Amino acid sequence: MLMELSKAKEKFIESWGALGSSWGISKTMAQVHALLLVSNEPQSAEDVMKQLGISRGNANLNLRSLIDWELVERESKIGERKEFFVAEKDIWNVATKIAHERRKRELAPVLRVLEQVKDVDPESGDAAEVSQFLETVDNIESFSKKIDSAFERMTKADKHWFTGTLLKIVKK
Repeated sequence: MLMELSKAKEKFIESWGALGSSWGISKTMAQVHALLLVSNEPQSAEDVMKQLGISRGNANLNLRSLIDWELVERESKIGERKEFFVAEKDIWNVATKIAHERRKRELAPVLRVLEQVKDVDPESGDAAEVSQFLETVDNIESFSKKIDSAFERMTKADKHWFTGTLLKIVKK
């Protein structure tokens, strides 16, 4: 059954918004991002407010956050005083930027804390308990470093190499 473009965009925006919490952002921030992804023309904060039914403050806060994540850029129009916003449309770039931000905001702090808590005075508790604590911290740190390494490889990978490799695997 065919769907009208406006309904399809609405459904996409709602679904992308629901996914937002999966990659560490609010539903509204993801909906603003989705709106800009599916917009052919740059959108002003007023456009975003009107189309999503959100306040000026909410629109401005989320647009600034998306700019900080490097998922959205400001754009000027000749003769206009308003700022306009456009989303990065290349999904590979979007995915790598999201991975980079999640790594910076979530993984890096965990690795710092794990490094700090490894420095335990062996005399500060039962030897078996200290040993078990250090083993647990080492296991979590090892796993976290593997995830960090995977994020690093993904964000540095060339999308054409990645796509080419994937296609070679699929053809076999």
